[in-house]
Amino acid sequence: MFGLPEFSPLYCDYAATTPVDPLVADAMHRVLTGGRAFGNPSSSSHVFGAEANDHVAASAEAVGRALGVAGERIVWTSGATESDNLAILGTARYGGERRGHIIATTVEHKAVIDPVKQLESEGFPVTWLTPNADGHVTAAALADALRDDTILVSTMWVNNELGTISDIRGFAAALEHHAAIWHVDAAQAFGKVAVHPLPGRIDLLALTGHKIYGPKGVGVLVLSDRAGVNLEPLLYGGGQQYGLRPGTLATHQIVGFAQAAILASEKQEEDASRLSALGDRLSSGLLAVDGVTLNGSEASRLPWLVNVSVEGVHGGALMSAVAPLALSAGSACNSTDREPSFVLKAIGLSDLAASASLRFSLGRPTTADDVDKIVARFEQAVSVCRQLSGSLVADRP
Repeated sequence: MFGLPEFSPLYCDYAATTPVDPLVADAMHRVLTGGRAFGNPSSSSHVFGAEANDHVAASAEAVGRALGVAGERIVWTSGATESDNLAILGTARYGGERRGHIIATTVEHKAVIDPVKQLESEGFPVTWLTPNADGHVTAAALADALRDDTILVSTMWVNNELGTISDIRGFAAALEHHAAIWHVDAAQAFGKVAVHPLPGRIDLLALTGHKIYGPKGVGVLVLSDRAGVNLEPLLYGGGQQYGLRPGTLATHQIVGFAQAAILASEKQEEDASRLSALGDRLSSGLLAVDGVTLNGSEASRLPWLVNVSVEGVHGGALMSAVAPLALSAGSACNSTDREPSFVLKAIGLSDLAASASLRFSLGRPTTADDVDKIVARFEQAVSVCRQLSGSLVADRP
């Protein structure tokens, strides 16, 4: 396409999802094919259910150790989207008719923004905090937004499109003496930044398996034991998991998540060191191309998640030209949405600049050679798009 040389597919979209680590797959395979762990974990009257339940309990303890919390604070879900929804809707709707004040930011994942908007449509007053140009919401802005009737604050730890790292400890200090429930979406943080021990002020923490080289379809909501943290369930029937998330637990998925969490915790510093170097190599190469600018913070972000805008090109043409690089123009949850990224617009980009932006994200399998190939393809794609744009302008009557 566009006269570009042939290029083998290369994955640089690890912020969207990650491949399953072989150790994770092995752990899941053992549960699926061996012993008596196929039993229903809730069927405690026989050895098959007891063995499955032992796997679930051990997995909860393992995840708890990785986070510095007790295993009984772990609620298994289908992923961070469900965890976010349970935290937000469950907190707001608990206790019946009250319509307490909610605070969220305009750069949250859609799994947060959409349930908050739903609550807003139901009559809950909402304050939306807008980030500064580098993508950060300040602790001072959060403190200023708090009201006596604030019942819920929802913030993300690491932004999925920009890689910006929130001032979690600053937020914790702002909320220290307030009764509001604090929900944190940590789907992009766990295994990438130090989360252990969790700031004690966090009440609800959402995680997902497929961002940490675990299986898709399993996540966690971590519950604080602080007084006043109560949730209305989204689902009913069976009463499993304290009645908060009923349904038969998928033992193999849970074991896979736990193994991935163990590896994420053990490898966090090693991964961060290696990927930071590769991310610096990537951003240096991308930003060396004329007219390319970094979106978000240069300092306080994951170095291996790089979001750039390209001046003077059409966004659709750019996405086609960089193929077969596997990357995103924004969040994977909006991949079928042709509108410019709402996150990029929230930090002040025009529709044109937001549309001509790409998100590159690296992962454990990425090598220095991969990074050099990514940069080379990007340079070729930008050059061809600009030539094409110039030809179209010249052809106009």
